[in-house]
Amino acid sequence: MKKCAALLMAICLMVTFAVAASADASVYYLNFKPEQDAQWQELAKVYTEQTGVPVTVVTAASGDYEKTLMSEIEKSDPPTLFQVNGPVGLANWVDYCYDLSGTALMEHLTSDSFALKGDDGTVKGIGYVIETYGIIANKTILEKAGYKAEDINSFAKLKEVADDLQARKDELGIKGAFTSAGMDGSSDWRFKTHLANMPIYYEYKADGIGFTDAIKGTYLDNYKQIWDLYITDSTCDPALLASKTGNDAVAEFVNGEAVFYQNGTWAWNDIKALGAENLTMIPIYIGVEGEENQGLCTGIENYWCVNNSADQEDIDATIAFMEWCITSDEGRKSMSQDMGFVVPFDTFTGEYASANPLVAIDTAMTAAGKEPVSWNFPSIPSEEWKNGVGSALTAYAAGTGDWDAVVSAFVDGWATEYALSH
Repeated sequence: MKKCAALLMAICLMVTFAVAASADASVYYLNFKPEQDAQWQELAKVYTEQTGVPVTVVTAASGDYEKTLMSEIEKSDPPTLFQVNGPVGLANWVDYCYDLSGTALMEHLTSDSFALKGDDGTVKGIGYVIETYGIIANKTILEKAGYKAEDINSFAKLKEVADDLQARKDELGIKGAFTSAGMDGSSDWRFKTHLANMPIYYEYKADGIGFTDAIKGTYLDNYKQIWDLYITDSTCDPALLASKTGNDAVAEFVNGEAVFYQNGTWAWNDIKALGAENLTMIPIYIGVEGEENQGLCTGIENYWCVNNSADQEDIDATIAFMEWCITSDEGRKSMSQDMGFVVPFDTFTGEYASANPLVAIDTAMTAAGKEPVSWNFPSIPSEEWKNGVGSALTAYAAGTGDWDAVVSAFVDGWATEYALSH
């Protein structure tokens, strides 16, 4: 009888813990990356099956993350896990960021430089993916035209090749050298942020700085010539770019309608149907002296932050979920193999190193002595600055605005937005 009573009590305790885990704690992850939505949804499902803790993943539409976060954070069940893009993003959300200093996440982080700290020195965010971008190229079409990607080592050479491809597009069976530089919200970040990083990077490098309250625009003529190349040697008329989307560019590239596609390692799942053997990535050249030694653009923009306004049991559950993602077989496989991430934790070695072939290209370039281009765009003073530059680029491409408006948005807009944010 005593044994039966003890067994019954044990069963009751197990049921109690299971109910408590599912009823008292939950995780709500507001995901920044639409291209990895399916993988995060599956990973959340697996975690819930294993632990009983509900994990909800909501993915913001491309270009709408900040707006979505502002809306969701005020709800009765706000995100417990969200993202910021660096110091400027942190400035907007630092009051909501839980201190992650003593977590296993920090213990496994491969470099303290991947931790985003507040003014008080506490860890407010942790980078979870190192990414690389440049110009992805279809080697097969390039070789058909008589070129090799490794021969393109300057803007002058890139323009020479792109102009020839554009002139021979009917012969080569393509619609243009470059995919459409869409300025729809799903695509414009590639140019008002990632491409804009190039003149910012070279100005910072020349001046020996890491941020500024007033950008000078030293390399905006270089920005102009790469933008001109993108919109001239293209699959579509520049006047149509306002409505062209990220999906349009993907389709053009995957269908072999274009040879060049500016994007990054995160795009691998979208383009892998072409086969790794047919693809490569080259640096974004803009015509700066010494650029033949330039590598790809590599850095971190995505930092995990835990909402300190959530209930403590949800905070604890969220941190547990994050730690499971970087230590469990399921989490490591999903992040490194399925999502294709380079993850900056010491648990991602051996079979859990990234399987993304675009990552291997960056590794090889760095090993060959090419200097990676740092990500300086997190120092951009605001989202409004990006929007101003994007609008000016779109109007210039359509012929309804001039380049002086782009310069004004870049330089004057920077000073204005920095003053407002400080």
